[in-house]
Amino acid sequence: MTAVERAAVAPFDAELLPALRRRTTAVLVTSQILGGLGVATGIALAAVLARQVSGSEALSGLAPTATVAGTAVLSIPMAALMTARGRRPGLVLAYLVGALGAGVVVVAARAGSFPLLLCGMAAFGAASSANLQARFAAADLAEPHGRARAISNVVWATTIGAVLGPNIAAPAGRSVAGLGIPEAAGPFLWAAGIFVISAVVVAVLLRPDPLLTARALAPEEDRSPGARSLRAGLTAVAASPRARLALLTVAVSHTAMVSVMAMTPLALTHHGAGIDLIGLVISGHIAGMYAFAPLMGRLADRVGRLSVTGLAAGLIALALFLAGTAGDSHGQTAAGLFVLGLGWSAGLVSGSALLTDAVPQSARAAAQGLSDLTMNTSAGVGGAIAGLVVARASYAWLNAAAAILLVPLAALVLFTWNRNRNRNGEGEAEPEGEGDGKGGRSGTAGESATGLAQS
Repeated sequence: MTAVERAAVAPFDAELLPALRRRTTAVLVTSQILGGLGVATGIALAAVLARQVSGSEALSGLAPTATVAGTAVLSIPMAALMTARGRRPGLVLAYLVGALGAGVVVVAARAGSFPLLLCGMAAFGAASSANLQARFAAADLAEPHGRARAISNVVWATTIGAVLGPNIAAPAGRSVAGLGIPEAAGPFLWAAGIFVISAVVVAVLLRPDPLLTARALAPEEDRSPGARSLRAGLTAVAASPRARLALLTVAVSHTAMVSVMAMTPLALTHHGAGIDLIGLVISGHIAGMYAFAPLMGRLADRVGRLSVTGLAAGLIALALFLAGTAGDSHGQTAAGLFVLGLGWSAGLVSGSALLTDAVPQSARAAAQGLSDLTMNTSAGVGGAIAGLVVARASYAWLNAAAAILLVPLAALVLFTWNRNRNRNGEGEAEPEGEGDGKGGRSGTAGESATGLAQS
C-alpha cells in the first residue's frame, strides 16, 4: 500500500463505507450535472459553427469529430494520472483542459480560423472524457451486485445539464452578439465557465479519493503497483473474452450514436428546421441517453450484462431505421434520435459494468481508460466519415452504414450467450474463473473493509 493510499483510509472505519459511497455519489452527480450542461451547450451547434467557419458542409462533421478525437487521445494520459494519483486529479485536470478548449473555440470562431477551431474542439473533448470517467469512479466503492446501478446513477445525473444545454444554446449565442462573437460560438463561452466550476467542485469535495480508497481496502494480492500500468490494463482486457465484448459494446454503441447525432442538425436544416427545433430534437436524444440510465443499470444487475447488451443492439437498430427513413418528418427523426439515446445508454451501462467485472481491481483504471480510448477513437473515425457520407450520399445512407456496425456486436453477444449456456446450462451464467456477469471476482471495498474490521 502506498503512502497516498494509506492516507486515503487512515483512520477508516468499515461502518463508514456506506456513507462514503453516498457522499462520493453526490459529488459525482453534481459534477455530472455541470459537466453535462457545459458539453451539451457547446456541442449542440458544433457542426453548424464548423460549417460557418470552414464554408464547407463536407468539413462540418470534423468539429464533433475533433471533440471525440480529443476525448479519445486525452483518455490515456487521464487514465495514467488516475492510475498513479487517483480519480480526483484526473477529473480536475480534464475539466480545466475542456474549459481552455472552449475558450480557444471562441477565439477561432471570431478569427475565422478552422484549424484553430479544430484544436479547440479537441481540447474541449477533455470535459467529455471527465464525464465518461466519472461513471467508473462511482463503481470504485460499489458492491459487485450493484455496480451497474452505481454507474447508471452517475450517468443519469448528466440528464439535467445535458437536456438543458441544447435549449440554452440559442440564448447563449444571442448573449454574445455585442461582443463580435458569432452566435454559434456563444455556447462555448458559457461552457468554459461551467467547466471551471465543475473542476472546483471535484477538487474541493471528492475526498477521500474513491479509487485510492478502493485500492487500500482491496485484498493484498490486488495491491501490486506493477499491475496498475496501462500495459497491465491491456493485458487484462486481452485475457478476458467478456472484457473484449465490453470494449466492442461501448465502441459500437458510441460510434453509431456520435455519427448519426452529429449529422442530425444538418439533416434537419435541410428540411427547414430552425435552431430552436434542432435544440428540442437533440434534447430528446440526450434525454434518451441519460434519463433512463438507472433503468438500464437495474436491468443489467438483475437480468445480466449480456441481456442488456443485446437490448442495446436492438434499440440502436430500431433507431437507425426510424431516423434513416424519416425524410422530412421531424417527428420521426426526433423519435429515432430518442431511441438511439436509449440504445446508447443500454450499451454504455452494460458494457462499463461488464468491463469492471471482468478485470482485477488493480488493473481497472487502466482498462477503463483503454475502453474510453477505444470507444472515442472509433466514434472519431465514424464522425469524420459521417460528414462525407451525408455530403456525397444522404443522411439515410449514413444510418444504413451505422447499422452495419451492429452485425459483429450481435454475433458476439449470441456467441458468448451460447458458449455460457453450453458450459453452465444457462445463458447469462459466467464461465468459471471470470466474474459472474452480475458482479466481480476480486472482491469489493465493502467486502475488504468488513474483513479489516473483523481482523
